[in-house]
Amino acid sequence: MKLKIVFKEKVKRIFYQAGASSVEYAIIIALIAAVIISVLIILGIQVRDLFDIPPF
Repeated sequence: MKLKIVFKEKVKRIFYQAGASSVEYAIIIALIAAVIISVLIILGIQVRDLFDIPPF
């Protein structure tokens, strides 16, 4: 009987760990978005300077 309870607890732990992975995916996506935005800002400034377009 006690073995059955221990087994159920282990199964619960396995299935509840999926919640942490969604948080990790959200952090990875946020970091990728930050890198993309940074690159676009840097390239935007360089392209503006290349064509001597006055800033707004």
